[in-house]
Amino acid sequence: MTHFRATCVCALFAVATISLARADTVGREQDIVGLRLGQRVMVDDGTCPAGQIKEVRGAKMTANGITPTRTCVPRFGPKSK
Repeated sequence: MTHFRATCVCALFAVATISLARADTVGREQDIVGLRLGQRVMVDDGTCPAGQIKEVRGAKMTANGITPTRTCVPRFGPKSK
C-alpha cells in the first residue's frame, strides 16, 4: 500500500509540474482571459522579430488586478497556428 501511495504522489507531482511549466499560446493578446500571477502566455501576433515570440507574464499584483509584462523571447519548436 505504501508503494502505491508513493507512486500516486510522484505521478501527481509530475502532472502538476508539467501543467505549470506549459505556457499557453494564443494568436492575439486580447484572447488572454484571466491572467494569473506568474502565468506565462505566448502570443503569436507577429510583433516580435523572426525566431522570437511575445511572452506575456502576470508580473505584479496591484489594486486593479494583475499587471502584465511583455517581452520577446526565443521561439522553441514549430510555429503554432
